Amino acid sequence: MIARADRAHVAITTPAIGELETYYRLLARWNRTINLTALRLEPIVNSSLDRLLIEPLAAARFVEGLPIRWMDLGSGGGSPAIPLKVVRPQLMLTMVEARERKAAFLREAARDLRLTGAEVLSERFEELPNRRPDFGGLHGLVTVRAVKVDMGLLSVCRWLLAPGGRLFLFGAPDISHLMNSEFETVELVELGVEASNLSILTAGPA
Repeated sequence: MIARADRAHVAITTPAIGELETYYRLLARWNRTINLTALRLEPIVNSSLDRLLIEPLAAARFVEGLPIRWMDLGSGGGSPAIPLKVVRPQLMLTMVEARERKAAFLREAARDLRLTGAEVLSERFEELPNRRPDFGGLHGLVTVRAVKVDMGLLSVCRWLLAPGGRLFLFGAPDISHLMNSEFETVELVELGVEASNLSILTAGPA
């Protein structure tokens, strides 16, 4: 892990390494019985290590360690949410995962890693505006990976975000044709590992 992090110019503290190893071991064990990720875990290969751990750690440099509300949509196997939470513990994280077995994994991971300020909702993110109307406009950060990027997703994300809040789309394709006035800016940044990028969208005024 340290070698891959160095390659991406990412610094990791010794306590964080221990937490990330705990997360990986738990993910690999659960993945034997439920499909949390299609990435190869046993033994783990560099490409899987990069996607699961190094990309979120590289993205952390764009996130200040402030106690803002953060929502991760379609959390699945827990990346990027859990690795990013490990290195930005002040953020108040809600992971949204519709499939109950995956949600159960996320809850166990949060418990095992003793992540404070982290909760799991077993909900479809598309239904949040109707089922959780109190969430609207409260979040400084929304993160998404492995979810189809369309106008429906962007609409929910903008509804969740406070003015000036940011949406992180991991590995997203060109989305310029989907942009509208709800987001003021979009920036594409490289995360330092092969074929890895992050689109950062900033929400405009309410």
